[in-house]
Amino acid sequence: MSLQSADQPASGPESGSRVRVAVVFGGRSSEHAISCISAGSVIRALDPARYDVVPIGITTDGRWVLESADPDRLALGPAGELPTVTGNREVVLGPSAEVQVWEPGAVPQVLGEVDVVFPVMHGPWGQDGTLQGLLELSGVRYVGAGVLSSAVGTDKMFMKLLFSAQGLPVLPWVLVRSQAWEQDPAAISEAVASLGYPVFVKPARAGSSFGISRVDRVEDLAAAIAEAQRFDPKVLVEAAALGAREVEIGVIGTLDGSAPQTSAIAEIRVDQAHAFYDFEAKYLPEQNTALDVPADLDEAVAEKVRRCAVDAFAALDVEGLARVDFFVFDDGRVVLNEVETMPGFTSTSMFPRMWAASGLDYPELLDRLIALALARGTGLR
Repeated sequence: MSLQSADQPASGPESGSRVRVAVVFGGRSSEHAISCISAGSVIRALDPARYDVVPIGITTDGRWVLESADPDRLALGPAGELPTVTGNREVVLGPSAEVQVWEPGAVPQVLGEVDVVFPVMHGPWGQDGTLQGLLELSGVRYVGAGVLSSAVGTDKMFMKLLFSAQGLPVLPWVLVRSQAWEQDPAAISEAVASLGYPVFVKPARAGSSFGISRVDRVEDLAAAIAEAQRFDPKVLVEAAALGAREVEIGVIGTLDGSAPQTSAIAEIRVDQAHAFYDFEAKYLPEQNTALDVPADLDEAVAEKVRRCAVDAFAALDVEGLARVDFFVFDDGRVVLNEVETMPGFTSTSMFPRMWAASGLDYPELLDRLIALALARGTGLR
């Protein structure tokens, strides 16, 4: 697979030819398996008459390999078994931005050029601007947000700082760094107490609800911080949105540069067996998590959600796509929770389901996102 060098403009496919899409997934983050499941759904939905798919997996230790194009191998198992990237055909990005496939005892194989990369990556070392930076250096078009917005969108602390600076509403929070917690846990406990219990303790740079705990009393704070630190040394403690409804909305860019489009709004209703929208509630179908699309919201409140979603998309300088999550209170207040610059693309993921309810089915959604990437060059813009 040959990638154009950074000092040359990337070019799209020739008229009438299939678009060659490198779907990149896996990675070193705790969301490795979720990335695999998302990628399998993407690969399954890409029309083979229109797209030539090159599946590239990144192992948990960071090796790039040519993966199977069989989406079933990347699916969640019947008993909840999580997929992982395997294989020994390593993919190497050389100094000339040419990708070669290496197999033990064989001559390196050079594949043809790709037109666009679809980085179905979740979490650090992929969604956080690292992969986007590599693609920018190589001059390769890719789906989704650029380097800065990917990095800020992955770090909940910086995301909240940016939103606050733009006057967008967020919940009160306290940052917990490892060294500060070790040196003066009492001071941090006091700061957390000012938020009022219950609070939610979460890794600052992880997703899919990994490492998140609800804490109802100060005695349980240390254990929750230790759990979050298993995923990230930087931890965020956030005030609980008691009594609020959880809603989400999809945003995608436009080819003509006009205002981004928003999807139908969805409301998540979690089974009472879960203290919050945790991993099992998100990904295991038997957990009875309900999704109402469209959400039953007063039109004035729905308009607030749409407007705030577009404002957050612009504030973060997102390109391509995002899922924007909100808390909606009984008094009509709308508060930003977070922006996902590469939301989940599994069969049960909210982003594609919201767009399907808006008249844009899964394959058409992928077509739109790839078209946006092909129309956008790399570099400063």
